[in-house]
Amino acid sequence: MNQLFHFPGSVKRDPAVDSWMRQHSGDLGTIAQYWFDVMRACGDDVRELLHDGHPTACVVDAAFGYVNAFTAHVNVGFFRGAELVDPAGLLEGSGKYMRHVKLRPESDIDAAALRQLIEAAYADMQSRLNKE
Repeated sequence: MNQLFHFPGSVKRDPAVDSWMRQHSGDLGTIAQYWFDVMRACGDDVRELLHDGHPTACVVDAAFGYVNAFTAHVNVGFFRGAELVDPAGLLEGSGKYMRHVKLRPESDIDAAALRQLIEAAYADMQSRLNKE
């Protein structure tokens, strides 16, 4: 089954996402902003919205990734993360579809591997949409 999360309300640049970013200052906000900007830069067909209170990136209207800030970490999440190839072992979670990477200000992360996961999630969602 090609379970996709469609959000017809997604737009090229959602002011609510920018507002969310302004409300999350400090190290965690900087981390969230950086990685969401990586998602935004994946392609001209990337759209966004707030879903469940956090910034969500879509290919047109199909969600592929999100960021969320917590008390001590940021999650960079993937709606179809369970199916992504993750040679660096960054992904966490046990849900049927979703996975996330936890980022903490005091911890190093393999930035190249995370960037590859984001790009793979974007490409995967493009492929899924082409098959619909």
